[in-house]
Amino acid sequence: MEVVVLVERREYLNRLIQWKDEQVIKVVTGIRRCGKSTLLLQYREWLKSSGVSDVQIVSVNFEELEYEDLQDYRKLYDYLKNSLCEGKMTYIFLDEIQKVPSFEKVIDSLYVKPDVDIYITGSNANMLSGDLATLLTGRYVEIKMLPFSFKEFLEVTGTDKERGLAEYMRDGGLPYVAVMERTREKVDTYLEGIYNTVIVKDIESRQARKETDPAKRKITDIHLLKTVAKYLAGVAGNPVSVRSIADYLSSNGRKTSPNTVSDYVEALTESFIFYPAERFDIVGKKLLKAGRKFYIVDLGLRNHILPRSRYDLGFSLENIVFFELLRRGYRVMIGKVGNTEVDFVAEKDGNYTYFQVTADMTAKETFEREMKPLTNISDNYEKIVLTGDLLTPGNYNGILVKYLPDWLLGEA
Repeated sequence: MEVVVLVERREYLNRLIQWKDEQVIKVVTGIRRCGKSTLLLQYREWLKSSGVSDVQIVSVNFEELEYEDLQDYRKLYDYLKNSLCEGKMTYIFLDEIQKVPSFEKVIDSLYVKPDVDIYITGSNANMLSGDLATLLTGRYVEIKMLPFSFKEFLEVTGTDKERGLAEYMRDGGLPYVAVMERTREKVDTYLEGIYNTVIVKDIESRQARKETDPAKRKITDIHLLKTVAKYLAGVAGNPVSVRSIADYLSSNGRKTSPNTVSDYVEALTESFIFYPAERFDIVGKKLLKAGRKFYIVDLGLRNHILPRSRYDLGFSLENIVFFELLRRGYRVMIGKVGNTEVDFVAEKDGNYTYFQVTADMTAKETFEREMKPLTNISDNYEKIVLTGDLLTPGNYNGILVKYLPDWLLGEA
């Protein structure tokens, strides 16, 4: 059971409130321990404060042993059907529903009943593919949950923004990490548990549910899966392809086909450890096929996966900005203009914003390097450079340079 943290996940809570009683299934997804269970708990408390009675709320968390029998979808359906309040709205919460084989049959049958409002969570994107997607096309809304933002991290820890940013980059934003009395050993131990659970337990068990014949399972080598994850963590923020990963593995004595590599990368993205960013031709306004980048959902996990010597300040800031843009509702891509690259193209409602991210712009050559791709863009969309230094923020011929911690906090 996730620890209830003091900070209210207001952004996500508001989205659940917005969809209350609407005839769509609310699906909350995200990596393990990012706060999904806590969010549903906070929402249930909000429902009660709004006049909903306890008998109208039915909650099952499939990570709790007392509900193990309900992992049989027929028993689960009978339990839920018998818990419905006739003539009143019943709010059903099913946490980590992917543990129930054929759960989509339960969801589909409940959906068509009157006065039922359904909320489910899952730690794997594959939950929204296959049969469930077919059954529920157009009938669900996905709320994609992430670990704490920088702003939430400061709210919990009470640190100032400069010190807080250093701690956020080092330890990450998983809720329990933020609230614990943090030592390097305790953080490492906690993150190791989450990482191994996602890599070993979640991915292996999902494969077993999808394919009962072991010979047909795509993910069969956990050591290889961890090697691919380590490689992606090490090159995060750099263009990467399935071929480049296969070549790396071969050079280290592990000959692996591109198809196998693709399966393992897919498993890591489906488990919300890594998020891909496609490349985007700014002039032609179209996606490019090659050169995706991958960003890791939590910098604490990256620091756990990689040796300390691999720490990279510039990447860490870029990684933080990528996920902050996702939180703010943008579709985020890597920009290409001529022979230069823009760190991020953020699109929302057909409008674009271009971002460069840098640790320090005080050196003349760095300033010119960061500005050049933006000056090469001829359209009139907003252009922003986010920097970790306090000396260069300002307006340079329409290109805004902002202090990164202030931008993360919505103050710039």
